[in-house]
Amino acid sequence: MSKRMGLPVTLKMRHDAHYVEQLTSYSGAAIGRMVAIEKVRPNPEQPRKQLGDLRDLTESVRAKGVLEPLLVRYVPREDTYYIISGERRYHAARAAGLHELPCIEKTADDAETLEIALIENLQRKDLTAFEEAEGLARLGEQFDYTHEDIARKIGKSRSSVTETLSLRSIPDPLKKYCVEKGILSKSLLLQVARQPNDKKMKEAAERIARSSLTRDEARRERREEATVGPRPQPFIFNFQPENKAFRLHIQFRKSHVNREELIATLRTLIEELEGGAAGTSAA
Repeated sequence: MSKRMGLPVTLKMRHDAHYVEQLTSYSGAAIGRMVAIEKVRPNPEQPRKQLGDLRDLTESVRAKGVLEPLLVRYVPREDTYYIISGERRYHAARAAGLHELPCIEKTADDAETLEIALIENLQRKDLTAFEEAEGLARLGEQFDYTHEDIARKIGKSRSSVTETLSLRSIPDPLKKYCVEKGILSKSLLLQVARQPNDKKMKEAAERIARSSLTRDEARRERREEATVGPRPQPFIFNFQPENKAFRLHIQFRKSHVNREELIATLRTLIEELEGGAAGTSAA
């Protein structure tokens, strides 16, 4: 039986555009090389903890090989290549029974390895908005980057970075609720995050889930609530005679009632009582 290889000989190695700047600083051996799979190890500091369902990727690797090389760094004292990016491909290749992997070797220390791994993960399309927010925060905290620095590193606008980081203000239980209810788009989550407090955030999330609001509808509701302000309080008339024999309490639907309207209301009440039509209730 022939030895299974990682990259079909008819295909050239390729890598994502965001690696180009990093790789231009490398000198020495050829960039692309086949590495025995037993010499490759996952990065113990890998930022992405959930690899997801690998079945489709494994079948693709089994049929066509690994089409995109892994980015690795060599640690001489261990004679081992540690993965900087490409861990899903690594696990799929192992499951598919490959003996070698196409790799791009990069000279990097621990800090740079973590930085590249974070950036690579942040440029993936399948991250949730919450995962992206946590990745951006870790990148900023680990390397003391400003929002502008992060934006430059991952190829996005500074405003986009700032918006995404604002999602971290949503309490963890509410994040879980949003995921369970399928509120996953960044635009809708921003409408939740922009509420003034945790209570308002919860109300906004529940309203979006209950009504299946679109981004524009959620945005309009938030704008109207901010513009209109709190709902007007109903007008209440209280009366108690000096002997305190009784207490009269009348609540109106509207917020303002003038003297003439109040007198007219009391006359109507008297007429209803005299006609025996008005109901009474005990407190």
